[in-house]
Amino acid sequence: MPFIRMNEPEPKPRHRGITEIRGPYYTPVGKQYLSDLLDAMGTYVDSLKYAGGSFTLMPREVVKELNEICHRHDVLVSTGGFIEYVLTQGPDVVAKYISACRDLGFDIIEISTGFITLPTDDWLRLIEAVQKAGLKAKPEVGIQFGAGGATAAEVLEAEGTRAPEWAIEQARRFLDAGAYMIMVESEGITESVKVWRSDVPAKFVAALGLEKVMFEAADPAVFSWYIKNYGPEVNLFVDHSQIVQLQCLRAGIWGTQSLWGRVLTYKGATDWATTGGAASGG
Repeated sequence: MPFIRMNEPEPKPRHRGITEIRGPYYTPVGKQYLSDLLDAMGTYVDSLKYAGGSFTLMPREVVKELNEICHRHDVLVSTGGFIEYVLTQGPDVVAKYISACRDLGFDIIEISTGFITLPTDDWLRLIEAVQKAGLKAKPEVGIQFGAGGATAAEVLEAEGTRAPEWAIEQARRFLDAGAYMIMVESEGITESVKVWRSDVPAKFVAALGLEKVMFEAADPAVFSWYIKNYGPEVNLFVDHSQIVQLQCLRAGIWGTQSLWGRVLTYKGATDWATTGGAASGG
């Protein structure tokens, strides 16, 4: 309906307003399911992530076919943070893992360390190895040790949190090394906490800007908060079941009482006016 003004996303490949969706994990995602999903909403999906190492449980040809479906819709494919498990098995296995991911058609290798402690220089070596393989490196940083496994808030609270400034300085070094994007882990910020740490995203944005930072926000209240506070061009990771709801918020066409009719872009307004939308009905 071109006569109705709404916030339009940039064409792919986008540099802001990026949406990554979770693929197989909470829900099995097969070829037909994924094709239907991307036929309907692929315009608004920039990347798909396999969570929890789910791709290692699936037949090789199925993974390759799923990745090819994504590529036909201009959607990048990410491994998720499975390298955390691979790292426990030594450098040779890590090298084989990176090579195997490339052969399977992955575009992005996420490098997370929620459950392990890794020196920053080793992160940088991993970023270099991923990039040498022709893939995009996406480090995941956060303030909560033990993040990534849906651990109870009480258990994580007992672990304590890191200083946001330390995570930000790590992220800065990763970007300087050529990392594609920084994923900010939600646990300790908006997930598995009694009170949200809204100051932490603000510190990341102030230090690094919006373009190179993606926030994990796999809960409607969380991604609504990010759009309300940082606008429709904030980069977000959500579950694939939430892509329609998220895009309605980005487009400014629907939302809760606090967001309804309040998510606007000046570019969308001027484009609509200059292409005849205003003459057609407004």
